[in-house]
Formats: sequence, structure tokens, C-alpha cells
Amino acid sequence: MGRLLEDMTRLAGEIQTLHGSRRAFRKGLSDGNRELQMDVFEMCADFVDTQARVAKRAKEERLDFLKHLRRSVSGLQRAMGADLVAARRVWAGRGT
Repeated sequence: MGRLLEDMTRLAGEIQTLHGSRRAFRKGLSDGNRELQMDVFEMCADFVDTQARVAKRAKEERLDFLKHLRRSVSGLQRAMGADLVAARRVWAGRGT
């Protein structure tokens, strides 16, 4: 009976050791998951910040473009108006 008792005791110890290893492994997975979740959360927050900066810069660029376009169109309208006034004078026979 001594040999059987020793083997059973050894197996019980191995089982307990394996249970402990399994618990440690699962805890490691759980901790790793939390770390990955935090990394993903931070990455998403960075994406939101970057997207907001890009959107702001794009809006400013669009507004600058529109401002320049308005100035260009206003200049063209003034030039066209001046040309029409000059053309009316010529057609009316008043000269330039």
C-alpha cells in the first residue's frame, strides 16, 4: 500500500499544481485582456482627437478657399460692371 499511497499523493500534488498553473494562466489572460482593452480605448481616443483636428483644419481650409473665391468673384463682378459702364458710354456715343 505504500507505493499506491505515494503515487496517489504525488498525483494529488501534481493536480493541485496544475490547478494553480491554470488559475495563473487564466489570470494572465484576463490581465492581458484588460491591458489590450485599455490600449484599444486609448487608440480610439487618439483617433477621435486626430479626426477632430483634421476636421477643424479642413473646415478652416474650406473657409479660406471660400473667402478667396468670394474676393475673386467680387473682383470679377467689379471689373465686369466697369466694362458694362464703359460699353454703355461707348454705345451712347459719349466715348470713354
